[in-house]
Amino acid sequence: MSEQARIDKWLWAVRIYKTRSIAAEACKKGHISIGCRTAKPAHNIRVGDIVNVKKSPITYSFKVLKCAENRVGAKLVPELMENVTPKEQYEILEMSKISGFTDRARGTGRPTKKERRDLDQFVEESYDLDFEEFDFDEL
Repeated sequence: MSEQARIDKWLWAVRIYKTRSIAAEACKKGHISIGCRTAKPAHNIRVGDIVNVKKSPITYSFKVLKCAENRVGAKLVPELMENVTPKEQYEILEMSKISGFTDRARGTGRPTKKERRDLDQFVEESYDLDFEEFDFDEL
């Protein structure tokens, strides 16, 4: 293990991203920052750096314990990095899971099974109104 490593290789090596090309793409899009500065894929990191990874809806923070450019087994990941993500970020994640809101653009296809069930339930509830309360002669 060397004293420094490319950020895209390190993100792939510690299994934050599935492939190195996805890690490099995240760097290019500005989703990766070291300290307060956004990092390009070829940026070198050192032991002690704090790497921030934006994965919607939260930003994860990792402290570099060792530099590696080759992918390691999942059991060895804690030796290379430490998760220092604040608890507030995980609370944001829980809130987004509870709300059930999915960020899907309008017109991007059919509703999911869950969305369809919710829609059917809503329509059923709206038709279950008691029509005896209404005076149709006034209409």
